[in-house]
Amino acid sequence: MSRPLIVQKYGGTSVGSLDRIRGVARRVKAAWEAGQNILVVVSAMAGETDKLLGMANELSDRPERREIDLLLSSGERISSALLSIALHSIGCPAVALTGRQMGLLTDSSHTRARIKQISADRAQEVLARNHVVVCAGFQGINELGDVTTLGRGGSDTSAVALAVAVKADRCEIYTDVRGVYTADPRVVPNARKLHVVSFDEMLEMASLGAKVLQLRCVEFAKNFNIPLVVRSTFDEEDEGTYICKESPDMEEPVVSGVMYDKDQSKITVKGVPDQPGVAAKLFSALAAESLSVDMIIQNVSAEGHTDISFTLPTAHLKEAEPIVQQVAEAIHASSVESDSQISKISVVGAGMRSHFGVAARIFQALSDEGINVIMISTSEIRVSCVIEKKYTELAVRALHDAFDLEHEPERVTEPEPASSADPGKST
Repeated sequence: MSRPLIVQKYGGTSVGSLDRIRGVARRVKAAWEAGQNILVVVSAMAGETDKLLGMANELSDRPERREIDLLLSSGERISSALLSIALHSIGCPAVALTGRQMGLLTDSSHTRARIKQISADRAQEVLARNHVVVCAGFQGINELGDVTTLGRGGSDTSAVALAVAVKADRCEIYTDVRGVYTADPRVVPNARKLHVVSFDEMLEMASLGAKVLQLRCVEFAKNFNIPLVVRSTFDEEDEGTYICKESPDMEEPVVSGVMYDKDQSKITVKGVPDQPGVAAKLFSALAAESLSVDMIIQNVSAEGHTDISFTLPTAHLKEAEPIVQQVAEAIHASSVESDSQISKISVVGAGMRSHFGVAARIFQALSDEGINVIMISTSEIRVSCVIEKKYTELAVRALHDAFDLEHEPERVTEPEPASSADPGKST
């Protein structure tokens, strides 16, 4: 019987000190000795990325993205080398590889690159020698040979993409929490850990502020049917949360969780001429700079003019404002306003597909707490509201109580683990 191939990803907190790196090494060695082929992906040590960014921002108000990528990639290289050294010291053969050495090819969108292809030959050679591969996450190279990074949380994406490339049986994400919860336990003390979550639910949660997994990592896992397990680095007994393809055997609750995202800002372009092509000019200009927007609302036209509001990550607000101002002047809009004091609250659940009244319960719960809804967005399994940031925690607790998420819903038997796909090397 062939040895199972497992990808393990350890976040910044998990490798945040030499003692913690030693602990990760012991865990990796135990899996290796149990007969598993192991490919490890590591993030930078906790705080290292912010430290490097802080130094860059002290030197320049707008440092070049290419240089930022080269700078930030060093954090993961340090972690991978240290973990490999720790593994060697306890008798577990290991080889540390950078994104370049792994053959992780991306586009040239510096600081938020997207993976185009992975040639995993080097990793396969190392695994064939029964060595552990320790890969620096978050990074790759473009066609020019320049170092690129995948954006915040990009090590999750690296891990799942590598799991696809090496045809792993599953990808385990180790972090400082025990799994995926119905809400942030720091905000809702009675939040409950979920045993099983569908890919679709996790996609919504990741896009809505759940920090446990990065959105693109879940997209990769869903597209290639790679099972994910989110587990705690510091609790070896807990089995974590299993994330997989939705199955008829899964009895989905109406609502699985309440998410929030305080890293949101709103831009409103006022007095926009209400004519075809105006919105296209605005959002095309943002897209050209790789700036993505979330909610978009256009008011009813009054006397030939309208207002367009949209949300985007606060981290991109300074970059977006001059672009929006330039377009506003070109289309003869009257003014541009920005608001960083907002947050997005979202309720997610696959059961929404077949149950009515979810939106009504959301709005009633918020109304009972005197919280005004500024913007609304929905999908088949999600309702999101933009509210004032100061009410964020209150809103999350109110919605968690409104749907009684503290208590375990009845479920049918959990699904069998899905088999990994055979997508080839191109990702």
